Amino acid sequence: MILFPAVDIQHGKAVRLKQGRAHESTVFAENPVDAAKAWEEAGARWLHVVDLDGAFDGAAQSRHIVRDICTALSIPVQLGGGIRDMKTAEAYLEAGVSRLIIGTLALEQPELFAAMCQAFPDQIGVSLDAEGGRLKSRGWVEDTGMTVDSALPRLLEDGAAFVIYTDIERDGMQCGVNVAALEHLARLSTVPVIAAGGVATLKDVQNLYPLTRTTSLAGAVSGRALYEGTLNLAEANAWIDAQADAQK
Repeated sequence: MILFPAVDIQHGKAVRLKQGRAHESTVFAENPVDAAKAWEEAGARWLHVVDLDGAFDGAAQSRHIVRDICTALSIPVQLGGGIRDMKTAEAYLEAGVSRLIIGTLALEQPELFAAMCQAFPDQIGVSLDAEGGRLKSRGWVEDTGMTVDSALPRLLEDGAAFVIYTDIERDGMQCGVNVAALEHLARLSTVPVIAAGGVATLKDVQNLYPLTRTTSLAGAVSGRALYEGTLNLAEANAWIDAQADAQK
């Protein structure tokens, strides 16, 4: 199980939102590169980066920051936010991003998403962001009319290499994870699933871990909790490693 610290970029700074609302942000670092380096030094094995400006505006806004993050780190980086055409995807991969997370494009332009998966095999994942069971797009502000169950089969057929599931109602709220919804998705999915939204304490990691043995759950993203200290990255990684060692 991999724990992914999140660096969300808005107006050139590292922030966290509450329930994806652009106007409810907290700045945690003036320089996102410094935040990224701090997580690597704290023991991160992957970094989860989101271009929030790109997610809301529909165009990549933070390419130079993302490039600087990738240059500064030795751990792999996954990136989402505003990747809505092939040229942007290619540019980010060339900048050093290991894999991309596609949201709006995957749901609204299936042919282009399938082409992207084919062009960059094993590097394109899909973000499923749900509120009340319904999937949202365009920075979580538009209702797609779809659910996880209705959207997932086509996305897997198109070639999605992994799935990130965000419970919008819990994102940034530090109220715990929706284990039931994650278990349902992770049983349906034939590719790795990463949980996001509500991963606030070590107990949340411990509640999710059993799903890594029985489903396709492979990791969890955490942001605000890591920045505010309710979840300690080193402690969580040590607990995860202890479980893995016990299985050997």
